[in-house]
Amino acid sequence: MKLESIIEALNNGEIGRVSELTKQALDEGNGVKTVLDTLIKGMDDVGAKFRENEIFIPEVLISAKAMHAGLNILEPLLSASGIRPLAKVCIGTVKGDLHDIGKNLVAMMFRGAGFEVMDLGIDVPVEKFIDAAKQEEMNIIAMSSLLTTSMGVMKHVIERLKEQGLGNRVKTMVGGAPITDEFARSIGADGYAKDASSAVEKARELIGLHKKNK
Repeated sequence: MKLESIIEALNNGEIGRVSELTKQALDEGNGVKTVLDTLIKGMDDVGAKFRENEIFIPEVLISAKAMHAGLNILEPLLSASGIRPLAKVCIGTVKGDLHDIGKNLVAMMFRGAGFEVMDLGIDVPVEKFIDAAKQEEMNIIAMSSLLTTSMGVMKHVIERLKEQGLGNRVKTMVGGAPITDEFARSIGADGYAKDASSAVEKARELIGLHKKNK
C-alpha cells in the first residue's frame, strides 16, 4: 500500500479505514515514526483546508477522530520506540466559562500534530494551570474563553506563572471568540490563535519549530 492512502482516508474522515491502513502500514514494515509522520501530514492538510474555508468544523472533527484511530494503534509502539512528543501542552477553558467545543477541537488538533496534551476541562481555576505547569513540567499552557467576563482569568494565570518563576520556561497561548491578538499582547501572552489550525502553527512556533512570520 502507499502511505498516501492514509492521508486520503484521514482527509475523508474514514475512521475505520485509517485504523485499518495504519495497521497495514506497520505490518508491511514501515517504521512507527514514518507512519506517525504520515498521520501528522494528513492532519496538517486538514488544518490547511480549514484555514482556507474549504472545510468546516464538523469535517475537521471527523478527521480528528480518524487521526485518533491511527494514534491509538501507534501509541504503545511510540512509547516502546522512545519517540517523544514535540512538547507537552496543558489546555483548558478558564474559570467562569463552561464552553468546551472549541477547546476540545484545539486539543484534538494538538494531539494530531504530535503534542502530548493534558486537558484540564472547563471552569479551570488559576492554580490548576499553575500546578500543571510545575508538577507536569508543561511547555505550553493554552487557555480558552468565550465569555468576556472570564477573559481576565487569563491575565491572572500569566501573572502567577511569572511570580512562580515559570514565565520563561512555560509559553502561554490564548484563544476564543472574544479574544484578539491585541488582547493577548496586552496581558503578556506569548501567542494568540483564532482557530484550531492556527493554534497548532502557533504552538510549533513557540517551541521553535517554525519561524515567526514577519
